[in-house]
Amino acid sequence: MNAPPPVHLRPEIQPRKTPAALMEALKARFAERCSTALVVREQHGRDESSFASPPPAAVVFAESTADVADILKLASQYNVPVIPFGVGTSLEGHLLAVQGGISIDMGRMNRVLAIHAEDLTVTVQPGVTRKQLNEAVKSTGLFFPIDPGADATLGGMCATRASGTNAVRYGTMRENVLALEVVTASGEVIRTGTRAKKSSAGYDLTRLMVGSEGTLGVITEVTVKLYPLPEAVAAAVCSFPSIEAAVRTTIDIIQLGVPIARVELIDANSVRMVNAHSKLSLREEPMLLMEFHGSPTGVKEQSELVQELANGHGGHAFEWANTPEERTRLWTARHNAYFAAVQSRPGCRVISTDTCVPISRLADCLLDSITEADASGIPYFLVGHVGDGNFHFGYLIDPTKPEEREVAEALNHQLVSRALRLEGTCSGEHGVGLHKMDFLVTETGDGAVNMMRTIKRALDPKNIMNPGKIFLL
Repeated sequence: MNAPPPVHLRPEIQPRKTPAALMEALKARFAERCSTALVVREQHGRDESSFASPPPAAVVFAESTADVADILKLASQYNVPVIPFGVGTSLEGHLLAVQGGISIDMGRMNRVLAIHAEDLTVTVQPGVTRKQLNEAVKSTGLFFPIDPGADATLGGMCATRASGTNAVRYGTMRENVLALEVVTASGEVIRTGTRAKKSSAGYDLTRLMVGSEGTLGVITEVTVKLYPLPEAVAAAVCSFPSIEAAVRTTIDIIQLGVPIARVELIDANSVRMVNAHSKLSLREEPMLLMEFHGSPTGVKEQSELVQELANGHGGHAFEWANTPEERTRLWTARHNAYFAAVQSRPGCRVISTDTCVPISRLADCLLDSITEADASGIPYFLVGHVGDGNFHFGYLIDPTKPEEREVAEALNHQLVSRALRLEGTCSGEHGVGLHKMDFLVTETGDGAVNMMRTIKRALDPKNIMNPGKIFLL
């Protein structure tokens, strides 16, 4: 397969010129930390989406809040876009420099600033990754549970309101971020929230920034909740005769109030790809991958009840993983499902869906979508954080064949439309980015999107903060 063609941008999205005077000012301020090398710009001008776009004009490697503030003051002076960059794992075109501009690499701002184990909080710079954070707090007996699969940065996870495999028990970034430091479009440094568990003081600016995808400011410090490491942990895989049987089991688990920590659906296509990629021998049938946290007695009771529920829906071949090594093996395979799928069709790109519906409507939404995907002829995989009604199809397309993209986008449109009819959302965790702007209008209505535009114009009047994402001004 050849290189993908550039993404077809809307006529309203026009590139802006980056003045030579700005480049000179950035070089003077940051020296070798400002790069215009093509390979560096291209690395920062793509994410894990299926889109391609011209790279940013320059990449600046920030090492402090003062660096970020200076970049934004210069960008504002010259009316040039700025796009924050973590590790590039986003899936909806968030990082594409669709109007040109400057990419701020936050990776060097990667210090754990303060661990307050007695309060179950930690404050970090935005370039700290989730694995790095958990390694840093391991000795305290605490952990940070939000696990989107990729080893994403905390800043990026805040920006996209990430969640992942543990959300069914521990919630998403929305529930777990207490406070932020943010640099605004004018270069002003503000703080939102505190380390207190709750507050009624004014507008909730922390929640406004969490999920704003870099369109309102650049996050330079994050305070999040931590949780005690569970006394006992057990993981299990269970195979099912059909997707419906696995989903019905999940619905029973949630509706009975079983405090399961993780429950992940993997379809037979995904199991086959994972087996090939990770050298495993899992049964190539629809599968639930589950994890239980608590006391030894509680974990035993939960697992026995879930096994009974699964048996009632034809579940079989239960396999337990009680040691950390066994659990890591299983969850590594799950987290590698995306890359296993990409490897299964060399040169492909993935059009990834991200819908979430009320748990009672999950089976209806999934089964009809599977029927459509099977009929399309496009290779695909299906994984889901089904404990909270969230799931993902990944359509594997040849980026040089526009007809394949057209079919995949049609499948995505049908899926999202179905989820919205079932009172769900167009994005459970990936965000809107470039890909889901039209779906956002359908989901929330013109009035709500216009309110978002009003906020955007007030906080970013020159529209320099990651423009062309979420909605158009």
